Amino acid sequence: MNNPCIKEALLYEKIDDNKVKCKTCERFCEIGLNQFGFCKTRKNINGKLYTLEYGDISSISANPIEKKPFYHFWPGSYALTIGSWSCNFTCPWCQNFEISKFAPDINKSNYLSPKAFVRAVREEDCQGTSISFNEPTLLLEYSLDVFKIAKEEGFYNTFVTNGYMSLEALRLLRVHGLDAMNVDIKGDEEVVRRYCGADVNKVWRNCLEAIKLGIWIEITTLIIPGLNDDEDCLRGIASRIKKELGENTPWHVTQYYPAYKALEIGLYEGRTPVEILEKAWRIGKEEGLNYVYIGNIPGHKYENTYCPKCNRILIERYGMSVINYRITSNNECPNCGERIPIIGKGMESKRFYF
Repeated sequence: MNNPCIKEALLYEKIDDNKVKCKTCERFCEIGLNQFGFCKTRKNINGKLYTLEYGDISSISANPIEKKPFYHFWPGSYALTIGSWSCNFTCPWCQNFEISKFAPDINKSNYLSPKAFVRAVREEDCQGTSISFNEPTLLLEYSLDVFKIAKEEGFYNTFVTNGYMSLEALRLLRVHGLDAMNVDIKGDEEVVRRYCGADVNKVWRNCLEAIKLGIWIEITTLIIPGLNDDEDCLRGIASRIKKELGENTPWHVTQYYPAYKALEIGLYEGRTPVEILEKAWRIGKEEGLNYVYIGNIPGHKYENTYCPKCNRILIERYGMSVINYRITSNNECPNCGERIPIIGKGMESKRFYF
């Protein structure tokens, strides 16, 4: 196995001479000899578990951190963002299905070493890294190596994730330098079980654990009409953010458009109406959240950050670009002195993404 993308997995245990148990995510797949786990990125080879996509990069681009979206973590900065292949969820509306619905091909792998990736972060004038596009948990071993080097070089590290990693994986990510996660909460228990094949309570558990570990958390919900836009579902998500994660945890409610198999299974045929997103925004505020954002609607007033005390615009955005940044160096509202939760240095965008 001379392919650098094939590497022994970090988190697994042997069940017997032929079977191993993967401990990377909450599926905890038991994998027989020469078989693959659910995500098809891990294979039992001669009684050992191997990842088949260590550093196999399907996509790379310098993105504004707002694209993740992160609105309270290094606003206006840029993260060099990579993805690999496959996913451990089954969402039929996936908007990155070109990579998330395909297993890695070891005969066509595109290897980028951790050192080369971090070197590219500096060359692209980015402030940090982001593992995104497909599910980053599947790139666990590579992420750990990247994060350690990136922290040594003074960069931040982020995940954009469905939040279904094992607790052991989450704790390792933090130890190696994970600073922030944007976590998809895709709906209530029934929606996530039926369409994603997962237990959403494990995602909530990981969000709470991440906060305890000192990882900054922002939550995103893609609002799909007829699926997760009913009041009970939205209010349940908003109230749970407030009660379990805290009133200052940002909630991004974003506009869906049909992709992958969405139309085949009868999901909404157009983009989410703005009125539904505004309803979700109101519900979030009614449930006591200080920072609720509408996403994928460039120019909407609720993509800005407002002071929760005096309602002054503090961060003005257009799409994925920061137009004006008015929070003081002490992270306070310049009008009333309210403390604003901001991680890292805020700045206006040097490059503009609309």
